[in-house]
Amino acid sequence: MAGGGTNIVASNRRKNLAGPSGWAGLLANARIFAIAVFASLGGLLYGYNQGVFSGVLGMSSFDSRMHSAVDDPDTKGWLVSILELGAWLGVLFTGYLADKLSRKYTIVLAVIVFCIGVIVQTTAFAPSSIFGGRFVTGLGVGSLSMAVPLYNAELAPPEVRGSLVALQQLAITFGIMVSFWIDFGTNYIGGTGETQSEAAWRLALALQLVPAIILGVGILFMPFSPRWLVNNGRDDEALQVLSRARRLPPDSDLVQIEFLEIKAQYIFEKETSAIKFPDLQDGSTKSNFKLGLYDYMSLLRYRPLLFRVAVGSLTMFFQQWTGVNAILYYAPSIFQDLGLVGSTNSLLATGVVGIVMFLATIPAVIWVDKVGRKPVLISGAFIMAGCHIIVAILTGLYHDSWDAHRTAGWVACAFVWIFAMAFGYSWGPCSWILVAEIWPLSVRGKGVSIAASSNWMNNFIVGQVTPTMLDNIGFGTFVFFGAFSFMGGLFIWFFVPETKGLTLEEMDEIFGSAGMAAGEQERFLEIERRIGLDAYNDPDRASTTHSDIRKHDSIEKV
Repeated sequence: MAGGGTNIVASNRRKNLAGPSGWAGLLANARIFAIAVFASLGGLLYGYNQGVFSGVLGMSSFDSRMHSAVDDPDTKGWLVSILELGAWLGVLFTGYLADKLSRKYTIVLAVIVFCIGVIVQTTAFAPSSIFGGRFVTGLGVGSLSMAVPLYNAELAPPEVRGSLVALQQLAITFGIMVSFWIDFGTNYIGGTGETQSEAAWRLALALQLVPAIILGVGILFMPFSPRWLVNNGRDDEALQVLSRARRLPPDSDLVQIEFLEIKAQYIFEKETSAIKFPDLQDGSTKSNFKLGLYDYMSLLRYRPLLFRVAVGSLTMFFQQWTGVNAILYYAPSIFQDLGLVGSTNSLLATGVVGIVMFLATIPAVIWVDKVGRKPVLISGAFIMAGCHIIVAILTGLYHDSWDAHRTAGWVACAFVWIFAMAFGYSWGPCSWILVAEIWPLSVRGKGVSIAASSNWMNNFIVGQVTPTMLDNIGFGTFVFFGAFSFMGGLFIWFFVPETKGLTLEEMDEIFGSAGMAAGEQERFLEIERRIGLDAYNDPDRASTTHSDIRKHDSIEKV
C-alpha cells in the first residue's frame, strides 16, 4: 500500500543490486528478517483477538458471571460484535493519525488503547465492563490492523513486501489457531463444569497483553518509516534509515535508488493534489480536511473508479457473509448444536478449525501469484457454499436426535472444518490481495481504506446477527450463509476481472479507464528524471522486456 509507485526507470538496476527476493530475501538480511518477525506480531495479535472470545463464551465460569448477557441472543451478539464496531472506527481514525503522529507513534497509541481495553475485560465483574472493554479493544485492533502492515510495508525493501503480506496473513491465522488452543487449555482451570475458576477466561483474555506489550515496546526501538520522514521533509533521516536497513552506506547506488523512488512518489502525490485542487494547497487544517474529503468523493464521481469501489467493497462484503466469522466467533456453540456434548469437546473441535485454516493458508500465499485471483476465490466460494448446505441438511434432519446419529454429527463437524480450509486458502488471503491492487496510484490509499472499512462493518453486522439467527432459524443460518457464499463466487466470476500480473495501464483498460494510468505514469517518469533517478538507469534499459516491467509492477503493487 505504501512506498514505491511505477518506478520503472531504475527498476532493473535496483533489482540487480538488491539480491534475492521473497522468502529468500527475508533470510538474507538480518534486519529485514527482524522486520518480518515484527510484522508477524501485529498479525498474531489481530488473529488472537479474533479467535479468543469464541472459547470464552462457551466457558461455564464466564456464563455464570455474565449470564445476563450470554444467555440472551441479542445481547450475546452485541457482546461479540461491539469489538468490530470499535475496530471500524479505529480504521477510520488511523489514516489521519498515521500521517500526523507517524506510523511508529500511531502503533504505540493503538497498543496503549488496546491494552486498556484488555485490562478492563480481564478485570470485569459485569457485562457492562465487557461491552466497554471490547469496544476500546476494538479501537486498538482496528488501528493496528492498518498501521502495522503500513509501517512494515514502508520500511521493507520492495522485493520482500509481497512476502511480508504473506507472512502477515499466516500470522493472523496462526493467532486464531493459538487462541483456540489456549481457550481449550485454560478451560481446565478449576474443572470444566460448575467448579471452573474464573481464571479460565480471565487468563485467556489477559494473554493478549503479551504480544501487545512486546509490539508497543519493540516499536520504540524501530526507526521511523522512511516514507513518513520524506513526507515531513526529513530527507536526511530517511536516507539514514534506508542505509541501516540495507547495511550499506547512504551514497550506495541501492540506497540512493530506493530513496529517490520514495521521493518521486511523494512529489507525484503532491503534484497530483495540486492539479486536482489548486485552491487547497495552503497547508491549513481546513484545506487538508477538504483535500481528504474530495479525494474520497472523486472515487464516487468517476464511473471507472466507482466500479473499483464496488469491486473492493463488495469483495469484502462477500468475504464476511461467507459466515467465516460466525464460525470463528461462535464455533463452540455451533459444535454443541451439532451434537458434541460438553464444552471440552466443542472447544477441541474449535481448535481443529484453527489448525486447518492455518495450514490451508500456507499454499495460498505461496501459489496465488501463479494460479490467479479468480480461480482461487471462485473455487473457495463454491466449496464453502457446499459445506454450508450439507451442514444445513444434516442439522435439519437430525437436530433433535444427534445422540442417535453420532456419525451424522461428526460428518457435519468435518464439513465445518472443510469450510475453514476453503476460506483459509481462498477468501482469507486472496480478497485482501485483490482489493490492494485494483487502484490507480493516486487514490490507492483511499481505496484500500474504503475496502477495509467495508470489511469491519460487515464483520460487525455478522457478529451481531448470528446468535439471533442460530436461535430463531437454526439450520436456516447455514442455508443463508451458503447462499451468500454462492453469490460471492458468482460475483467474482461475472463481475471481477482477473488482476494477476497486470500492469497499471492494463488494470485501467479492464476497469474502463484506459489512459488514466498511462497519463499518471508519464508524469511520474518526468518527476524521476527531474530528481535524477534516471541517472541510475541500466545501460541496457532499452532492451527491457514487457514481462520484466510486469514482474516489477506486481512487486510494487503489493
